[in-house]
Amino acid sequence: MSPIRSPDGSLPPARPANSPAGEPTAGSGGTPPRQVAPSGAEDTVAERTGGADQAARTDDGDTRTAAERATRDLAAQFEDEKPGRVLSGPAGLLLTAAALAVSALALWQVFRPLAQGSKYYLIIFLAGVLPLVFLAYPADLRLRAWPRGRRGRAGQSLDPSLPDPVRTGPTIVDWALVALAVVGCLYPVLPVAIGTGGGGYNAFLDRQGLLVPLDLVMGTLLLLLLLEACRRTTGWILPTVCLLFLGYGYYGGLLPQSWPVAHSGLDFGQLVDAFYNSDSGFYGTPLDVAASYIVLFTIYGAALELSGAGRFFVDLSAAAFRRSRTAAGRTAVASGFLLGTVSGSGAATTVSIGAVTWPLLRRAGYPPERAGGMLAAAGVGAILSPPTLGAAAFIIAEYLGVSYLQVLGWATVPTVLYYLGILLAVEIDARRSGVRPVVIDVASPWRLLGRFGYHFASLIAIIALLAVGVSATRAVVFATILAVALSFLDRTHRLTPARLVAALVTGVRGVLAVTAVCAAAGIITATTTKTGLGPQAAALLVGGAKAATSDPTLVLVLTALLAAVALTLLGLAVPVTASFVIGWVIVGPALLDLGVTQPAAAMFVFYFAVLSEVSPPTALAAVAAAAVTGGRLVPTMWQTLRYALPAYLTPIAFVITPAGLGLLGIGGPGRIVFAGLVTALSVAVLAVAAGGWLPGVGPAGAPERVLGALAGVTLLWLEPVPVTIGAALAVLAVAGVLVRRGSAGRTGGRSAGSPANLREETL
Repeated sequence: MSPIRSPDGSLPPARPANSPAGEPTAGSGGTPPRQVAPSGAEDTVAERTGGADQAARTDDGDTRTAAERATRDLAAQFEDEKPGRVLSGPAGLLLTAAALAVSALALWQVFRPLAQGSKYYLIIFLAGVLPLVFLAYPADLRLRAWPRGRRGRAGQSLDPSLPDPVRTGPTIVDWALVALAVVGCLYPVLPVAIGTGGGGYNAFLDRQGLLVPLDLVMGTLLLLLLLEACRRTTGWILPTVCLLFLGYGYYGGLLPQSWPVAHSGLDFGQLVDAFYNSDSGFYGTPLDVAASYIVLFTIYGAALELSGAGRFFVDLSAAAFRRSRTAAGRTAVASGFLLGTVSGSGAATTVSIGAVTWPLLRRAGYPPERAGGMLAAAGVGAILSPPTLGAAAFIIAEYLGVSYLQVLGWATVPTVLYYLGILLAVEIDARRSGVRPVVIDVASPWRLLGRFGYHFASLIAIIALLAVGVSATRAVVFATILAVALSFLDRTHRLTPARLVAALVTGVRGVLAVTAVCAAAGIITATTTKTGLGPQAAALLVGGAKAATSDPTLVLVLTALLAAVALTLLGLAVPVTASFVIGWVIVGPALLDLGVTQPAAAMFVFYFAVLSEVSPPTALAAVAAAAVTGGRLVPTMWQTLRYALPAYLTPIAFVITPAGLGLLGIGGPGRIVFAGLVTALSVAVLAVAAGGWLPGVGPAGAPERVLGALAGVTLLWLEPVPVTIGAALAVLAVAGVLVRRGSAGRTGGRSAGSPANLREETL
C-alpha cells in the first residue's frame, strides 16, 4: 500500500516495533486512547509483524512479505480452526506431495470424473485429506509434565520457555493416526477380501445394512478419527455435539415414547452403517461440497492472493475515498467487501484489512474498540459477499438442487444492504464522535484500475461462466487459470512454478479443517435422518409458537424469532458450516411446514449461522479485531454487534411475508425494487437509532431513537399497512431531530460533531 501522509506531505514517524500498540508516537497529533489487549491476544498485529503500519510504508519487499506472512499466521489463530503446524523436513515434503496429489485429483474430477461415481471419489479424497490433518494440526493437549504457564486461545503457549506444539513436528502418535486414517478411509475400496470383509468397492456397497464385523471395526475407527480431527482443528465443542447426536441415536429408544423426540432406538451397528455406508453419513452432501467446490475455491483464493490481488483491493479502497472526510472508515469497509469477494472467511478478512487500515483508523481518532467493531463487521461480510460465499452456500445449492449462480443471486441484495448499514454507521460515527480527517497519499483509483484492474477479471469470469451455464467447478478452475496467467503482468507477484505449487498446497491446507467438519457433520445428518429428529424438533418449535397465539401470521413470526435465537446460540458453539447443517435439518423443516419457501428458509438459516462470528460472547471476528487493535474484548464485541445490527433483522423479512422474497431477487422487478428500497430505509433508520445521529441534521435524542427503532422493525414487515406505519414513524423521528436542532440553534448551542469540532490532523 502506498504511504499514508499528513496534510503537509510528510511521512509520520514510524512507531518502533517493540513499543506498545497504544502508545502515541512523537508528533502523532494527539494521544490515542489507552488500549488493553484482550485475553489471549496480549500483542497487537502490528507488534507481531514488527509494526504492520511501518511494514506497509516500506518499499522493501522482504519486510512486506514478512509482515504479510505474520498477518496470515495471526488470522489462522482466530478462524474457526486452530493454527496448524509449521512443517519442514520429511514431514513438510510429505504434506506438500500429498497436497499436490489431492489438488490434482480434485482438478481431474472436474474434467474426467472417476468412473466408479462420486462416492468413490469422496472416499479417495477423504483418504488424501484426513491423514494430512494429523500431520498439519498438533494434538494440543496439556501434558502434566509441562510446566504451568499462561496459554492463548488456540492453546499456544504464551511463555517462550514452554513447548509450542505449532512449532514442533509430528509425534509418533500423529504418525500412527496418519496410518490408521489411510487404512480406515481406503478400506471401502480395498480390492482384497479379508474374511467376510473387504472385497472392493462394489462388495462394500452390497453390504449396506448388513455390515460384517470388520466393516463395523473400520467404521468405528473412522468415526473416532473424524472426531479427533475435528477436535484438533476446531476444539472440543463440535465433537461433543456429534457425540450427543450419537448418544441420542443409541439411547433415544429409552426415552418415554410419549415424548415427541423419542424413537424406537438404533443399535450401534445400525448407526455405523448409516455413517459409513450410506449417502447421508460421512460421504454425504457436506463432504461432497468440500471435495467438489470448497477445495477448488480455496486454491483459487490462494492463487489470487499470491498474485497481489489482496494488496490491490486495499489500495483501491484507499484511493477511492482518499479525499473524503470519512476516508479511514470507508476504506476499512470497502476493503472488507473487496477482500471478501475472494476470501469467504470472516476472521481472516478482519485481520487482513485490520493490519493495513488500523494505523489509519488510529490516526483518524477512532478508539480501538470502535475500530475493532468496524473491522469485524466488515470482515464477516466476506462470508456473505458473492462470488465466493462461505462453504454453507455451496451446501445450500446441493440441498436445494439449484445452481450456485442462483444462490449468488439470492445473496446479492442482502449483501448490499449489509454493507449499506455499516457505511451509514461509519458516517454517523464520524459526525457524532468528531473523528479527524486524514489525507491518504495514494494514486488515483483510475490509475490503479488501469495498472492492476486485471485482478477483477477472474472474478468477473466466474460470474460470466456461471451465467452461460458452465458448472461452478469448471468456472472456478478456468478463473484460476486466468488469474495465474494475468499474474505475469506484475513482476513482483507472478506465479512462477514454485509459487504456483505454494498456491496449490495453501489451497489444500485451507480445506483440511472444513473437510473434517463436513465429514463429521455426517454424524448429525445421518442420525437426524434415521431417527426422524428433524420433523420432531420442527414440531416442537412450531408448537411453542402456537402455545402463545393461534394467529397463523403471528405463529410464523414467533417461530422465526425462536429459530433466530436457536441458530444464534448454536452458532456460538460450532463453526459456520456445521451450524448451517444442524440448523437446516432441525430449524429448516419448521419454517417449511409453515409455508416458507425453500430459498427463504435456507438463506435465513445461512445468515444466522454466519452471524455467529459477530455474536457475543464468542464472536471470533471481534476477537480477531481486538487482537489487531489492542482494544478491550467485550466492548469490541458490542461495537461489532452495533455495526452488524441490520443483518440480524433483515433475514426475518425473508420469511414473514411473501414480499420478502424480493430481497432474494425472487418475484419480478416490481417486488425486488419495493423490497430493496423499503428494507434500505429500514436499515437507514436503524442505523440512526443505533448511532444516535441523523447525517446532515444533528444528534438524535432518546425519543427519536426509539421511534427510529420502531420504524425500522415495522418496515421489515413488507406489507402496505406496516410499511405506511413505519414510514410515518420514520418521518416523526426525523421531525424530532429537526426540532431538537432548531432548539439548540435558538439557545446558541452547538451539536457535537459539527464541522467546528472536526479538525484536520497535523503532524
